[in-house]
Amino acid sequence: MTVADAAHGFAEWFGRRPAGVWSAPGRVNLIGEHTDYNDGFVLPFAIERRTAVALGDRDDRVVRVATSHEPEAVEIHLEELTPDAVSGWAAYPLGVAWALRESGADLDHARGVDLYVTSDVPIGAGLSSSAAIECAVALALDEHWGLGFDRPTLAKVGRLAENRVVGAPTGIMDQTASLLGEADSAVFLDCRSLDADVIPLGLEAAGLSILVVDTRVTHAHATGGYAARRASCEAGARGLGVESLREVRVDDLARAAELLDDETFRRVRHVVTENQRVLDTVRTLREQGAGAIGPLLDASHRSMRDDFEISVPELDLAVETAQANGAIGARMTGGGFGGSAIALVPDALVPDLSRAVVAAFAEHGYREPAVFTVRPSAGARRDA
Repeated sequence: MTVADAAHGFAEWFGRRPAGVWSAPGRVNLIGEHTDYNDGFVLPFAIERRTAVALGDRDDRVVRVATSHEPEAVEIHLEELTPDAVSGWAAYPLGVAWALRESGADLDHARGVDLYVTSDVPIGAGLSSSAAIECAVALALDEHWGLGFDRPTLAKVGRLAENRVVGAPTGIMDQTASLLGEADSAVFLDCRSLDADVIPLGLEAAGLSILVVDTRVTHAHATGGYAARRASCEAGARGLGVESLREVRVDDLARAAELLDDETFRRVRHVVTENQRVLDTVRTLREQGAGAIGPLLDASHRSMRDDFEISVPELDLAVETAQANGAIGARMTGGGFGGSAIALVPDALVPDLSRAVVAAFAEHGYREPAVFTVRPSAGARRDA
């Protein structure tokens, strides 16, 4: 139990009980990949795997963070907290404290805090363990310091921390899903206006599960592949004379092919068609239910594999094996270059399909994947 682990870990590290425990979930992106930083559309959902943060007050101005997966705590005075002053895992929680101040929080008289972080969101699996940390810490600090920020603002805080302090050029999708998620629902987010609608999925009633295949091929958004794709999208927008690829429609792609080099065009084509797939998925969910979205998931994976070139052989194998063993649809999810694939699967087929994926990885000589189901779940909250 992550919440109990956080409270216990805090007491072990700091020798006292915490003032409270907050948690936030990881997320699975049902569809809409690399569209968020292009002002497009995304459809993620929060999952039941969570990061918990236990917090206790201090009588000075120091923020100290410890975690279950590192042997030493990291601490810094609030006056010394800048994007360049922290690195490594501590950049996520400490970056949030900096981003709160940058976003208008008056911390001139705030007392320091001790934080203890624990999580069962897999790291590097494309399930946004980073946003889970950021959102749990943001919610905890907002309440403890009495800042009064609403959840959309806290999502911006998390994104600012990840962009400026961690150095990962991600959009706002992950933080929004982690903060606004609801049970058995996805969050339909317009990344330009930041308008968000909760879309019921109805998986349980339809007898469907979402299976995650964590390839165990880890990725890091602060490294080159993700940033290179973002740069390609920005170059494509410049070449087409638009502010962002959100303004480009599927009907505009023929013109784009004439104006852009082949690689940039394919990057643009993925984003433009993926935006349309998100809109089509939302409409299909509303009109026909989750059982009808499979072809859209399949098309999304092909686009990421062929046009955006962010898949890896392990992800392709996971998707192909799922499709061959009864999945309604399957795709890689997350930023790419590793991480996880998801498959929409009738409940009765989950055991056999899971075994088939593990067997396929063994046959190809790949590391054994972690295969598990996830439930669309509630967003960030105070737990104790």
